[in-house]
Amino acid sequence: MSREEVDRALARLGAERDAVEAALLDLQDHPGRRLLEGAALTGRTRERWSVAGQGLSVLWTLFDRYSEALASARAVRSRRNRPGSAELAELSELLGGASVTVSGGQLPDGGARFGAPARLVERVSLADLLERMNAWYAAVLEVAAAADAVWSALPARIDLLLAELHRVQMLALSVGVRPGGHPLADDLAALAEDLAAQRAEVVADPLALWRPARVPSQRAQEASAPAVAAGTVAGVVDTSRFDRAGRALDDVRVELEGLLRLRDESHERLQQVGDLLQRADATLAEARRARGEVLAKIAATEVPAVPGPASALRERIGQAVELQHGGQWYRLGPLLDALEDAAAKELARARHSLTEVAQPLAVRAELRGRLEAYRAMAARLGITEDPEVVERFEKARWLLWSAPCDLRAAAEAVARFQQAVRPAPALPAGPGAPGTAGVADGGNGQDHQAPAVQDGRPAGDVEGGGESDG
Repeated sequence: MSREEVDRALARLGAERDAVEAALLDLQDHPGRRLLEGAALTGRTRERWSVAGQGLSVLWTLFDRYSEALASARAVRSRRNRPGSAELAELSELLGGASVTVSGGQLPDGGARFGAPARLVERVSLADLLERMNAWYAAVLEVAAAADAVWSALPARIDLLLAELHRVQMLALSVGVRPGGHPLADDLAALAEDLAAQRAEVVADPLALWRPARVPSQRAQEASAPAVAAGTVAGVVDTSRFDRAGRALDDVRVELEGLLRLRDESHERLQQVGDLLQRADATLAEARRARGEVLAKIAATEVPAVPGPASALRERIGQAVELQHGGQWYRLGPLLDALEDAAAKELARARHSLTEVAQPLAVRAELRGRLEAYRAMAARLGITEDPEVVERFEKARWLLWSAPCDLRAAAEAVARFQQAVRPAPALPAGPGAPGTAGVADGGNGQDHQAPAVQDGRPAGDVEGGGESDG
């Protein structure tokens, strides 16, 4: 090496020595390393730290050898302002040759870095010594930074989730959900055990939850980089188990909040169920009155029977009240939902029964309204004094306002009155003219027969035809 090359090598090695010293001081104070030193480790973390934990003392030892070799080279350089060939040869050996004696061994990742089996003593160059320090530094920093990342990410979050779990357990007790009596309480107890186990694992074996972002072969390739910056290593903390516990707790809390709402709304909902049943009973009572009226006032009519009140439903309401008083909200919820559905169906059933029973009365009311409408039409046409109109009106009115009322005969009478008020239009004359036979009030004096009553209503309703004129 020339004098200029020697001076440049000394300056470079001095800068590397200062960078290594700063990195070692940072590693000495790294929070992850300090926690690892005092923790009771288990599993993968204990296995990794049993190797990497020796690295810091090894690093200081190697750093001392490096510093001593650099100091020896500087002492030789300082002998003369312009060193001779002997000094330059000695400096070349010190700076570039295998001039440093260190303890033998393999690198922390288990791979032989110098192509020879492990020995008690080795002579290496300053470049090899720096490479070995970088390897040890990377091994120690990886474990310390990964453990610190896990400890920074999970324990505090687990403690917060445990506090939330305790609050949810108190909420569960307030709505009558207790261990052994409801699955939600058992789920909360299982979550508490799981979170406690997670916290213990995080404290004792943080590396079990660390997922590095690079593979060992890549780490070995990067080991030769100068160890000048103490920082974090690439990777992520595995929080999947913690996240599952959080989601499970959220699900339980949502269900418990539903029970809490049920507790606040149960009185009003039970009252609404009672109101529905009262309306159903009133509707059935009205249906029974209508049935009696139909039997008394409508002739030859089959009237369906009216069902009785829902006594079984009232017994279930009594059970719901008992559950409400006992605070068993988780059992009251499904029962109350079923009661609301059953009460709505009971009211619909009562209304349907009333409609069926009162149908003949509705038909009679419709025929009465139709008769009055045709009477008003006759008044507008000025034919109210016509004997035939008067006769047919009186007959229909007598049938509709007499008891028992024959709906079939009444419907025919209303139809005949309509035909009298609105005679059929004249058709072309002639022996072969179509439609001349059987016309109401026409040629032969025979009346067209009114249609029969079907299902309590006149078949062939003529109400809609011919109300266009005023």
